[in-house]
Amino acid sequence: MLPLLRSEIFILTLVIGVYLAALWLFRKTKLSLLHPLLVSIPVLAIVIHLLHIPFGEFEKGSRIISFMLGPTVVVMGYLLYEQFEQLKANAISIITAVFVGCLTGILSVVFIARYFGADHALIASLEPKSVTTPIAMSIAERSGGIPSIAAVVVIVVGIFGGIVGPFILERLGIKSRIARGLALGSAAHGLGTARAMELGAVEGAVSGLAIGVMGIMTAILVPLIEIVLGK
Repeated sequence: MLPLLRSEIFILTLVIGVYLAALWLFRKTKLSLLHPLLVSIPVLAIVIHLLHIPFGEFEKGSRIISFMLGPTVVVMGYLLYEQFEQLKANAISIITAVFVGCLTGILSVVFIARYFGADHALIASLEPKSVTTPIAMSIAERSGGIPSIAAVVVIVVGIFGGIVGPFILERLGIKSRIARGLALGSAAHGLGTARAMELGAVEGAVSGLAIGVMGIMTAILVPLIEIVLGK
């Protein structure tokens, strides 16, 4: 029985099954606290612990899901191509908005964390909170942070932004499709973009572009801000 539990097919089926069940629960209840990721992660953690499945085996069995991130990027590229004219016409606004958002996001984290007495390792782990997980982990590591903490923070920020973001934008009366896409993509990265794609093609394309621009700017600004403010 143990070899079966550690097989790639079983692990892949387990991950997909738990996520689909969580997705069904979310759509049935419409409760934000029951977001599929919020439910799937702890459930999977409990299951693999009870079944004594080593993390290495779990990671190996679910690697095809990580591989699918590649085709997903291609899909994002197609969306950008479809909306190229709109993006080109608003290029300056997009770059300016993402830059201001990136600078504000990093500085707010630094000052708030310092106010509460956080050490440099924790601050460096929090600084790249608004970019995708691989980029955030790399930035955090190079800045003296803890990549695993950065990954957790990024996921939490993404879930929160994907859930609360559209509601806040609606309450603020922001109707511009480009502005909505920029806000979700630059603040909540991949999960925000998934939500933006549900709102519309333009929102999804702009949000996808914001992810890439935000990643580049964060990688550049974090070291510069650390030099200016001092570690």
